Amino acid sequence: MPVVELNFRSLIIPVGIVRFFEIFLSCTAFSLAAASGQFQGTYGTWCMFTWCFCFLVSMLIVVLELFGFSEKLPLSWDDFTSAFAMLAVLMIFTSSIIYPSTFITDICSDNKCAYQAATTAMSCVCFIAYTIEVGLTRARPGDRSSFLTTVPGLLKVFEAYVACLIFSLVSKPTTYKTEPSQLWCIAVYSICFIVTLFIIILTIGRCLTYIPFPLEKVLVGYNALAVLLYLTAAIIWPVFNFRGNPRPSSGDSLHFWNRRLGVTFLTFFNLIAYIVDLVYSSKMVFMTSTA
Repeated sequence: MPVVELNFRSLIIPVGIVRFFEIFLSCTAFSLAAASGQFQGTYGTWCMFTWCFCFLVSMLIVVLELFGFSEKLPLSWDDFTSAFAMLAVLMIFTSSIIYPSTFITDICSDNKCAYQAATTAMSCVCFIAYTIEVGLTRARPGDRSSFLTTVPGLLKVFEAYVACLIFSLVSKPTTYKTEPSQLWCIAVYSICFIVTLFIIILTIGRCLTYIPFPLEKVLVGYNALAVLLYLTAAIIWPVFNFRGNPRPSSGDSLHFWNRRLGVTFLTFFNLIAYIVDLVYSSKMVFMTSTA
């Protein structure tokens, strides 16, 4: 019978200690939200899912590293943990904004407000903990062992997450189905999201080494194309959504107008992310090749 050797060192290194804080804080956040009973609706469900998801995956990571199973999995463990930490940062940051803005109001009772304030505080501190993990696991200059631990790799996770937020805001087809220009923007968001997600999956699955062409230069070319595509979307989307369409005062029209405004801001965020990604990727490829 094979003997399982426990890797206690994984629990006492800085990253291991930070993960214990992440587990405690995410568990506390969803426990307080559940105790208050204030997590109804789409936004509340999203926040509860975020805290529970991060808690469970962090627990799984700690257990797998403790029992040494992480080394036996057919995937790049460093890429997986780095991508998850970055995803957790983005998800919990979003929840830390959504939850208080949705459930902390002037008319809530003192008891419920205390629970909601404590939930928000735990979520914010949990966001800080995951940010520290990203900082601890990020590749230093000259270290290219794991792509998703580098700045371009972390930006890939950011780009995919922002695209998901865009999709959630354009989920009402009545806001764009009659405009070919808006359909072009949806196509841009979809194409870049699919390619970026494909890169992340291939990296975690250790499949990039089997691709028979200079992958680094292809990624630089893709980033340049993504910048051009998002640049067109950053111009077309606000022009065709807000030209001659002032902000309504109330009602469903205001709701849809705000959703389209959110897409505009997220489009610019992703455009900036792809530009930074292109700069870092070009620096990693061309400066390293000439060194």
